Amino acid sequence: MKKELVIALVGNPNCGKTSLFNALTGAKQHVGNWPGVTVEKKEGRLTFEGRNITVVDLPGTYSLGAYSEDEVVARNFILEGSPDVVINVVDSTNIERNLYLTTQLMEMNTNVVLALNMMDEAKNKNIDIDEFKLSEKLGIHTVPTIAIKKEGVKDLLKKTIQLGENKKQLSFKMDYGKEIEKEITNLKNIIIDSPVSLGYPAEWTALKLLENDAYIVNKINENGLNKRLMDEVKTSISTLTKSIGYEPEAYIVDMRYDFIAEATKNSVKKPSGKILSTSDKIDKVITHKIWGIPIFATIMFLMYQITITFGNDFLGGFIDEGFAFLGEWASEAMVNSPELLQSFVVDAVIGGMGAVIVFVPLLFTMYFLISLLEDSGYMARAAYVMDRFMSSIGLHGKTAVSLIISSGCNVAGIMSTRTMESKKDRMVSILINPFISCGARLPVYALFVSAFFEEKKIGIFSQAGIIIFGLYVLGIIMAIFMGKIFSSTLFKGEQSYFVMELPPYRIPTIKGVIIHMWEKSEAFIKKAGTIIFGIVVLVWALSNLPAGVEPGSENSILGIIGSAIAPIFKPAGFGNWQSGVALITGLGAKEAVVGTMATVYGVASEGVELIQEVRQIFTPLSAISFMVFTLLYAPCAAAIAAVKRETNSAKWAWFTVLYTTVIAWIMAVLVYQIGKMLGFS
Repeated sequence: MKKELVIALVGNPNCGKTSLFNALTGAKQHVGNWPGVTVEKKEGRLTFEGRNITVVDLPGTYSLGAYSEDEVVARNFILEGSPDVVINVVDSTNIERNLYLTTQLMEMNTNVVLALNMMDEAKNKNIDIDEFKLSEKLGIHTVPTIAIKKEGVKDLLKKTIQLGENKKQLSFKMDYGKEIEKEITNLKNIIIDSPVSLGYPAEWTALKLLENDAYIVNKINENGLNKRLMDEVKTSISTLTKSIGYEPEAYIVDMRYDFIAEATKNSVKKPSGKILSTSDKIDKVITHKIWGIPIFATIMFLMYQITITFGNDFLGGFIDEGFAFLGEWASEAMVNSPELLQSFVVDAVIGGMGAVIVFVPLLFTMYFLISLLEDSGYMARAAYVMDRFMSSIGLHGKTAVSLIISSGCNVAGIMSTRTMESKKDRMVSILINPFISCGARLPVYALFVSAFFEEKKIGIFSQAGIIIFGLYVLGIIMAIFMGKIFSSTLFKGEQSYFVMELPPYRIPTIKGVIIHMWEKSEAFIKKAGTIIFGIVVLVWALSNLPAGVEPGSENSILGIIGSAIAPIFKPAGFGNWQSGVALITGLGAKEAVVGTMATVYGVASEGVELIQEVRQIFTPLSAISFMVFTLLYAPCAAAIAAVKRETNSAKWAWFTVLYTTVIAWIMAVLVYQIGKMLGFS
């Protein structure tokens, strides 16, 4: 068998690249109907016609200009990872815009195969693409595909293998005109003669320098290439600016689009006149400058109503009853066992873990609804609507994207900031992401609203759902407020711009929704079986030590630790040691707050027993104060690690822990003290 073939998938956001990756490899990557799903390169493997093939799914990018981290990842893999073939996936309904990336790939002299994806949608829009003419004009292979239906995938693989086995490298040269070409040649010769090499093609490097590519310029400075080169670059840019009337960077872009226009002149035919699609008609309402945000708020409100009413109250009840029965059965079965062993099984394993697992239906429901919104294309509209508001207060529009992603998981939201071009915008987004209420906080909310607000309604709406929605809104408000402060103090800089494609509305597939729902919920279950279980066992052990102490008492090690920090939270209304300990374990994983409470109170499930214990310690007002603190205080260990990794600094990770906790304490105290002044209990 011949050596393994390495294929890279490259394309614009929302071009169906991840769908093609799944079709090729059988991987179960979630396919989102909005830009920014892939923020890191992913690998998959397959065997086709006796060939072992590795497929690398690179981040979606509109160009290879290396202005953001996703562009850097894609460009560096193509230049340095040396894939045998690059499959450039293009959205056939927006082919001219997509081909801009294609021209850049061709200029890098990579072996490119063009996958004309979404051909069914192009046909529905009366767009006729002659792939043979287009192939001839571009000088590369083109294959029509419908990745989501796996149509054209085998033909694409055959063309790819054929190109991969043919070692002849693509030789493409775009003519930028005599003046530009003269300067490219001049710079290329200096680069070739330089004693230090970047390892990139000399002509391509020269072109990037004329485009004022910051990444290449920094590379040259880091590698100590001679000063003559950079002086010559400045001279070339100045000369060209005078001769052509504007900067060569913009001129080069124009020339690429001229090339694309010529290539598509007779090979792509579109209907004359603007045809208002169904998506356009819906967007007139959904993205309306006045009604857009109220519609978004209403959808989020209904999502939390359904999540609490159906996911927690209805489905969660079955699991709660199951764990209650299991706890009773274990107590009876182990009646003759040592008391310590019985306590470990009933209180720690069944009680602690049951208090967490009981919320799986709640998360299933929420992630199911979020997946419907993503796959339908609505989440992209939500980001667009929020961008208008973000821009009005001086924040970058992509901040809205990362905040929406954080509603599922703060770690994913923090990682999604990689698509931002500006370091300032990226840092601000990373630091405010932990304020967004993620799925891990829902079990805490569900416990307290079940204890105090479950039976209460405001009209036809559940008061519990309203409170949880209110916490979600509070998190967004705090994130935006702190983002505004950071933008004008710690990270002053120029205003950047937000460009986002709105994909067409699509009917979500059951398979896609189920995969997405399971991916998120699976992560929760795995965490419950590892991190949370470990925390619960540690909590149980500390609550039973030193030997001879009454389990779960203030005299235990756990009680001593909790009692030491309890006075800090007294002004917020929950100055008991159990709450203090639960909040500490929440630093490991927010779900552990509930498991810890179940363990220290020695109950076998989240249900009636734990709710009764909570009612003895808290009041409705202190319960809301506790939920506010849980929402705003330091993120979980995984999110803290993500901040450190994305900022490349432990300082910013510690800063995030400290400043969010201080704000959480202030807000919780304000809620409790103002509530008391207003006569609430």
